[in-house]
Amino acid sequence: MKQRLILGLVLLTLSTLAMGKKKVTQPALWPNGEPMAAWFTEQGKVDVETLGKKYDVTKYGVRQGTTDIQTAALQAVIDRAAKDGGGVVVIPKGTFYSGSLFFRQGTHLYVEEGGVLKGSDRIRDFEIRETRIEGQTCKYFTALINADSINGFTICGHGTIDGQGEPYWQEFWIRREWNRQCTNKDAQRPRLTYISNSSNVTIQDVRLINSPFWTNHIYRCDHVRYLDLYIYSSTTGIKGPSTDAIDIDVCHDVVVRGCYMNVNDDAVVLKGGKGTFADQAPENGPCYNILVEDCHYGTVHGCMTLGSESVHDWNVIMRRCQADDTNNVLWLKMRPDTPQHYEYVVVEDFTGKCRNCLLIRPWTQFYEKQEREDMPLSQCNNVTFRNVRMTCNVFFNVQGSDKYALKDFAFENIDVKDYAKERAFTQRPIDGLKLTNVIVNNETIQ
Repeated sequence: MKQRLILGLVLLTLSTLAMGKKKVTQPALWPNGEPMAAWFTEQGKVDVETLGKKYDVTKYGVRQGTTDIQTAALQAVIDRAAKDGGGVVVIPKGTFYSGSLFFRQGTHLYVEEGGVLKGSDRIRDFEIRETRIEGQTCKYFTALINADSINGFTICGHGTIDGQGEPYWQEFWIRREWNRQCTNKDAQRPRLTYISNSSNVTIQDVRLINSPFWTNHIYRCDHVRYLDLYIYSSTTGIKGPSTDAIDIDVCHDVVVRGCYMNVNDDAVVLKGGKGTFADQAPENGPCYNILVEDCHYGTVHGCMTLGSESVHDWNVIMRRCQADDTNNVLWLKMRPDTPQHYEYVVVEDFTGKCRNCLLIRPWTQFYEKQEREDMPLSQCNNVTFRNVRMTCNVFFNVQGSDKYALKDFAFENIDVKDYAKERAFTQRPIDGLKLTNVIVNNETIQ
């Protein structure tokens, strides 16, 4: 009996010690030290079965197997679903052609595997409305898929949304050959998706291809998730100009997870306004709390780009990603005509091949500087690269300027092959540059 009591006390003591040593999971933090809400780490997806009644468009007058543009018939299904209290507009197996569609509160889009929603190749099939484009609010062509002021909008399914971009791309390059100053708006192209003033948005699993212009654009939205998407436009032959994968414009709390992106421009882009007085315009604003993780980049200009239309961006994380052939991993575009502030940005656990791992330089495309006596000095601060294993043409491509200040950058656990003729970090236009275990071409950089 006594031996049993002693053994019990020993086991209780060991159990107590084990509990005392149990690892306590610390809350995830943003780069500025603020706690990251649990929403950002939730891995679940939207279950289409929970979204309400399904409206198979072929049962409501929409025809499959024709190239006729069926915008009116498709819009009628959306409006009927909204009138009936909401539900899911279903694109079944087959191909359906449309111009701009407008989703209402309570409606969702489900594209079945084998189903294809194709945008019209004629700009006349896209309405002109006041919208947001290239950091400005103006009248312009709407997207193929539009949603405004919706709480809980979802696009899902394993089908395809195809913008039929090639005719638009050809026209753009013809215009650019004739006029080197031809802008994106001059070429008159629709986006693939545009979602504005909305919350709790999820776009998951679908293939988003061949957008005439930007592929996904969100403006003044929060709690938006892009999950396991295939986003593609041509990067060879007739290239898709300015077909950014995801443009995040005056938004906060955004997750991009598990996506494949191959586009003839930047992949994930933060935008918020441009111009000398951009920081004072009420339609402009910051982007913050942006998490990009577990993504795969094919050919893109920038995996993460801040600018060219940004005012203030912070708490940006890009982690556990692979780049096959990107121009830039992190690209900070500095407009001389716009007050800009980029801060608390982290790139970590990144592998692959790139032209520049970090690129910072003035961005002067289509800018117009006005006189402003109190023009703030732009700045970038608290930028960290951590656990990076890459092959680069240039690892550290940073150009200083009297138009902006760079400070408090950290590089930790870096091992890269750098083919630049000049040794990395020879020029150091950053105040407070910290290097920890940085190996370039098998040489430790101090």
